[in-house]
Amino acid sequence: MSSAAIIDGKAFAANLRQRVASAVEPFVTLTDRKPGLAVVLVGEDPASQVYVGSKKRATVEAGMNSFEHRLPTSVSQNELIALVETLNADAAVDGILVQLPLPPHIDDKAVIAAIDPAKDVDGFHVVNAGRLAVGEDAFVPCTPLGCLMLLKDHLGDLSGKNAVVIGRSNIVGKPMAQLLLAENCTVTIAHSRTQDLPEVVRRADIVVAAVGRAEMVTGDWLKAGAVVIDVGINRLEPEAGQGKGRLVGDVAFDDALARAGAITPVPGGVGPMTIACLLRNTLVAAYRRAGMSAPEGI
Repeated sequence: MSSAAIIDGKAFAANLRQRVASAVEPFVTLTDRKPGLAVVLVGEDPASQVYVGSKKRATVEAGMNSFEHRLPTSVSQNELIALVETLNADAAVDGILVQLPLPPHIDDKAVIAAIDPAKDVDGFHVVNAGRLAVGEDAFVPCTPLGCLMLLKDHLGDLSGKNAVVIGRSNIVGKPMAQLLLAENCTVTIAHSRTQDLPEVVRRADIVVAAVGRAEMVTGDWLKAGAVVIDVGINRLEPEAGQGKGRLVGDVAFDDALARAGAITPVPGGVGPMTIACLLRNTLVAAYRRAGMSAPEGI
């Protein structure tokens, strides 16, 4: 039985990061400054600290300025929004990212709403979400943007493909569906209330799994030859004597290999694309704020 092609997100992301870095140099020459990304981290969440550290390293490696703001868990919502407004007004800052999740006493929607849409490189502001929905140019959340890049790299033209997105979050599911619609796919958004989910998935040429349930999608859910993008990242309980459980996606990878035409692995698939697309969005924001168009191919 043939085995699915492995879509190497790590290699694609490395190439994208290199293209971004190459486009930073002419920007600096033209404007006499580096593009700048400000990252705001509230509290001591270990996973968030790792993500913020990775984003800072990648930003600096691409030749951009990284502005890091670490605030205590006790910070008030008003204080956080005041910082965001300061960053909105800072000419050295092209992109603003407030690391989620925020502490329970802070309304993340209010904080995201305070970000200047022109600096909203996460693509979460309702203005950018609305622009995406009506087909206007917008900053798109980094994970679905990365998924789309991988799909187009593997398949080329997506027009007419039957696509199923499992998951309806504002961060991945909804924007992913909008991006696929814009590529002329026929799109179904499936979720926890979908009836006969396996049968819905089985009709899809493209499956994007983004539900956060370990290995939920099994091989028998898939149409033969389907292209599977696995957004999930879940850590299984460690076996006896093991330090950490292994990381798996929302798709049972080994099971899917025999059925799918192509699939992203976890780790090494979608994950690296998220930071690469964040750098890309920051660069685009910098060019736009300088009154210029970003170079082709970014």
